[in-house]
Amino acid sequence: MNIGLGAKRKLVLLVDADPHARAVLRNALEAAGFSVGEAATGREGERTAVRVKPDAILADLMMETVDAGGVIADKLKELGSQIPVYIVSTAIDALVGAVGLHELGISGVFLKPVDPTVVVQTLKTRLSVT
Repeated sequence: MNIGLGAKRKLVLLVDADPHARAVLRNALEAAGFSVGEAATGREGERTAVRVKPDAILADLMMETVDAGGVIADKLKELGSQIPVYIVSTAIDALVGAVGLHELGISGVFLKPVDPTVVVQTLKTRLSVT
């Protein structure tokens, strides 16, 4: 992939307690030319998102019995951020959490097991990456 010398790589923050799930997405995203940050907890993800201001966030919906994606989206919404937040979840979690996702500022949902190709293409489209 040719990013060009002056082009800034888009930063995606992965928030998931499962290191394997993060590794799969990290590998796919880095291969597609993204920079990737990681957080293993919702609170760590929230702090990291506020500090580094990623271009997009992929967060597991249910972590530590806390709605990590919703918490992060709420915090960013409170700060006036336009960072797209995508939920990564099992089908059951997605159905339970589907109500009100738009109001929380959630941009979309990827069902586990995620297809990294779909995630990469969605982020490329949303973030205007060629």
